[in-house]
Amino acid sequence: MNIGTIAVLMGGLLISNMAVVGQQPQPNIMAMADSVKIMAEALIKQGFNAGDGYGEVWIRDFNTFIDLACKVHDKALVRKSLITFFQFQQDDGAILDGYVPKPKGAGAGYNYYYTALAPEYAGHKNTVETDQESSLVQAVAKYIRHTGDRSILTDTVAALTVQQRLERALQFLMNKRYNDRYGLLWGATTADWGDVQPEHDWGVELNADSHLAIDIYDNALFVSAINDYLDITNAGSNQRRYWTKTRDEIKKNIRKHLWDPEKQKFRPHLYITSSPFPASFNESEVYYHGGTTVAIEAGLLSKSEVLQAYKKMQENVKRANAATIGLTLYPVYPAGSFKNKGMGPYSYQNGGDWTWFGARMVTQLIRYNLLNEAREALTPMLSRVLKYKGFYEWYTPANEPKGSAGFKGEAGVLWTAIIELEKKS
Repeated sequence: MNIGTIAVLMGGLLISNMAVVGQQPQPNIMAMADSVKIMAEALIKQGFNAGDGYGEVWIRDFNTFIDLACKVHDKALVRKSLITFFQFQQDDGAILDGYVPKPKGAGAGYNYYYTALAPEYAGHKNTVETDQESSLVQAVAKYIRHTGDRSILTDTVAALTVQQRLERALQFLMNKRYNDRYGLLWGATTADWGDVQPEHDWGVELNADSHLAIDIYDNALFVSAINDYLDITNAGSNQRRYWTKTRDEIKKNIRKHLWDPEKQKFRPHLYITSSPFPASFNESEVYYHGGTTVAIEAGLLSKSEVLQAYKKMQENVKRANAATIGLTLYPVYPAGSFKNKGMGPYSYQNGGDWTWFGARMVTQLIRYNLLNEAREALTPMLSRVLKYKGFYEWYTPANEPKGSAGFKGEAGVLWTAIIELEKKS
């Protein structure tokens, strides 16, 4: 039975499972959640590529549905997919974005590279990002916690164990993406967690026109990755001291340089040289929903700050006439800010609505026992999955589905939020 069939059968629950409060029918959220959970499990059984429009297995995506993948697949298959990322690891420790069956001809336009350790695949790295290494560390940690299989850490790839390669990945960020002035990681200027810089028609690779900047997403993800590395490995005392000190300094510098105490939000960017955006646009007003969520995952905000962040996100949703807190950012960057035509206002990563991040915020609300807020935020996300009979990459403010269908990142984070909510119910 495919996802569409399941959705048709289950979608009726959106209407039939209603609890009446006064005269206003309200959706039965757990009935909706059960339907979406079944749909998510069916989708992830189809494989690990990011979605119907993508052939790649991307680490930033895989990291967000690996718990579900471990549930519906044999752990050996999940482990093999993780090992493939290490087979492509570069000598400096860099981790690729994703790998794809070796393309015929020119492929999708990426600058592919290859490895004799996995000759059937081609790999590529969107160099504007600073999240691939952290994402792989997190994915391995989730695999170990879900399966109990710690032996992956002693698996050897080209004479180095996976544990050694995890540390090399983290060290790559310190060696190649660390800014001494601020004591934080840098990347290209993008919109929140995005992988498109404004200076190029496509925008996924650093070039001479890139404006280097520091943001909350990259640094919060790094904090979480270090926490995971310390938790899952048997690193020696010197390594533990080094990475504990590094994590604590990153956390301190995030609050010192990126947190705006007056606005009670994270600054969008600290520019190492200059901004690519016109002076007429006040970027300091932009609120990054995704980066804020990842910061909460990393434990960088107090419970009161988490609640304040949620209220701000909902306020932004109303102002944008959007549907859910998956709204990437608000206010959006004005037309013409990005050469990539797909990055216009309220499109893609510039104010598109991504459950891929919105549902992660739901999970954090549950973690902080803000259950009414979690249910409020989750309900419209579940509703549109049932309405459109599947998982989509992103949505317009009018709640129209866009991008890849069968988007596994959305399925994974919704599944996780549902599982966490069930534990509290």
